[in-house]
Amino acid sequence: MADLKLVPVPTRILTNKDNIVDAIMEYAGHDITNHDIVCAAESVVAITQGRYIRPEELHICWQARLMNRFVPGAGSMASIYGMQAAMEEEGKWNMLFSFIIGAVAKIFGKAGVFYARCRQASLIDDVTGTMPPFDKCLVYGPADTDRVCEEIKNATGAYGAVIADVNDLRRSAVLGKSKGINPGQIAKILIDNPFGNDNQKTPIVIIKNFTDHINR
Repeated sequence: MADLKLVPVPTRILTNKDNIVDAIMEYAGHDITNHDIVCAAESVVAITQGRYIRPEELHICWQARLMNRFVPGAGSMASIYGMQAAMEEEGKWNMLFSFIIGAVAKIFGKAGVFYARCRQASLIDDVTGTMPPFDKCLVYGPADTDRVCEEIKNATGAYGAVIADVNDLRRSAVLGKSKGINPGQIAKILIDNPFGNDNQKTPIVIIKNFTDHINR
């Protein structure tokens, strides 16, 4: 039985002029088999979809200023620009209403209601939160993630594909997957963050020989 291996794939800096499926084929297509899982970093997928904005392009509304006063000083929602960017996707009144509901839910011991209702609030990478030259931008979460994963799987002939959000704090989540993939299982495999979105420029990771270990 072949060993399970995580293989980071170096690329150039990918931009909105790139297609993530084409980029994976260009840099990793020769090394992918039907025993493997192809993993793409969520921020890079979003960038190739053009899902980013510069802070100076945002008009900060009073709802964003109000909510920002009650957010602890860490994470994208601690930034007034991150808050406004999320509102551009989720709607300012929906964000405010969800924020109030989330605060009430916390009083009764239920956390995470706000982020469950406003998914972009947890997915946005704030300024400096991603690789240059996009470190001057806010990057939204990727769109149509399951569809993109199916396209990656079909193009590469891989066993499966995922789009993952992983960081160096051992937080790992699968945001999109092709059919038949267990997202929790893949998130555990990626927990030590094999991606490199900064100087390493390795936003693609191949989980080699996955099918040899799928039932273990």
